[in-house]
Amino acid sequence: QVQLVESGGAVVQSGDSLRLSCAASGFTVDEYAIGWFRQAPGKEREGVSCMSDGSAYYGDAVKGRFTISTDNAKNTVYLEMKNLKPDDSAVYYCAAGAYRSSWCIRAYGMDHWGKGTLVTVSS
Repeated sequence: QVQLVESGGAVVQSGDSLRLSCAASGFTVDEYAIGWFRQAPGKEREGVSCMSDGSAYYGDAVKGRFTISTDNAKNTVYLEMKNLKPDDSAVYYCAAGAYRSSWCIRAYGMDHWGKGTLVTVSS
């Protein structure tokens, strides 16, 4: 059974850094497309970053500030976030799917989702 459990959400100040973790079970992170998505109140879900076949993809709003990485030994995917802005405030979700492609940033093929972790950035 595929499970994704996010952690690391917090209340931080503008300009701070934060690292989110997503512990995966039921599959290995290097065999699936896996990524991060976020949704703020009243807004549509947005692709933040995903990794598929060793390539990383980023949403325009986070390019240059966020970095996705995986630890195969821990079967965990991370999202390192730097220079956080109030607009980054949202619930961040980890997602994964067996279909691997660059379309992962649009959640295409992402069949499995975690419950999310809340990030709040104060100005």
